[in-house]
Amino acid sequence: MTPAARLQAAIEILDQVLAGEPAEKALTSWGRRSRFAGSKDRAAVRDHVFDAVRCLRSHAALGGSRSGRGLILGALREAGQDPDEFFTGQGHAPAPLTDAERVQPPAPVGPEALDVPAWLWPEFSASLGDQAEAAALALRRRAPVHLRVNTARGTVEQAVKALAGEGIQTVAHLAAATALEVTEGARKLRNAKPYQNGLVELQDAASQAVTDRLPLKDGMKVLDYCAGGGGKSLAMAARASLQSFAHDADPRRMKDLPERAARAGARVSLVSTSDLDRSGPFDLVLCDVPCSGSGSWRRAPEGKWRLTAEGLADLQRLQGEILRKAAGLVAPDGVLAYATCSMLDGENSAQVQRFIEESPDWQLEGQHGWQVQDGTDGFYVAMLTRAKRGC
Repeated sequence: MTPAARLQAAIEILDQVLAGEPAEKALTSWGRRSRFAGSKDRAAVRDHVFDAVRCLRSHAALGGSRSGRGLILGALREAGQDPDEFFTGQGHAPAPLTDAERVQPPAPVGPEALDVPAWLWPEFSASLGDQAEAAALALRRRAPVHLRVNTARGTVEQAVKALAGEGIQTVAHLAAATALEVTEGARKLRNAKPYQNGLVELQDAASQAVTDRLPLKDGMKVLDYCAGGGGKSLAMAARASLQSFAHDADPRRMKDLPERAARAGARVSLVSTSDLDRSGPFDLVLCDVPCSGSGSWRRAPEGKWRLTAEGLADLQRLQGEILRKAAGLVAPDGVLAYATCSMLDGENSAQVQRFIEESPDWQLEGQHGWQVQDGTDGFYVAMLTRAKRGC
């Protein structure tokens, strides 16, 4: 495919995304219809699509319309490229620019230029303070690829060497002792032996840092309450000899966890909602709750534009419910850990404070946050224990 044909493919896919189709589904459907497209073509089209969605608001402003064509036109203008070189109408290229499209709109400013929804900017900026602009700009860029070295399978040094042997170059990441950042060869990872044999797992460095802060000890009984795919369950299991349990309100999210655990050499028991009480109490319960995902919008940029004020309020209510339910599963001297991949105070410190006000028998032991402009996803974790009562 020519560069112009790749742009036209991205335009068509983006129109589907703007109509409500998930980007991954739209890309998969296009790939099945486009057997002529090679691996480099598919990678280029994918990059065009996700770059446009990350920068949807500013690129739509620069391109003059919130459409696939407008987004690609805006992307070219931001990059300083001449749209007429690609919008030629020849072969499979986009049709030539209309007279209206040739009129370049004024450059976007403020939240529009930063690609933050207008309704969210007040909370976003209040939560991040003088770092709000830096965080918003970081969310406009592609996320780095991070790996977690499974120390049950080998050392960090062994992982670096094994990956290099497969053409994958990495550097250590300061956020976590087991974290590596891929600097070259990321697309080779799925077929690489260190990945297939469980020496490394895909996991953001801040996500690893969250589990590093958990007070894990051999013999503890731990529950990953909102396990999802189980990444944190596996990270905890690699740190200590634990009785590990994983639960999710939708068990289908955990369908790959047994296979991943076997590959990693870990033992994690899946527990249904109806069996939670019988399986507990637990020395530690981790609640990595459903959230806005604002800390991971580089990886899942559609979430930034599909989130609404009402949806955020619903998420915060759900987070409170999960905290209350999970608290009842913690042993008397145990720890309740609350985590999100969000940078919004309403989902983080304010949510924890509301819980403590409603449940005065709990107290905050410590909290920490990570932000995207520092080279990781945005994450938050708080540790809670039952308050000690005097005699």
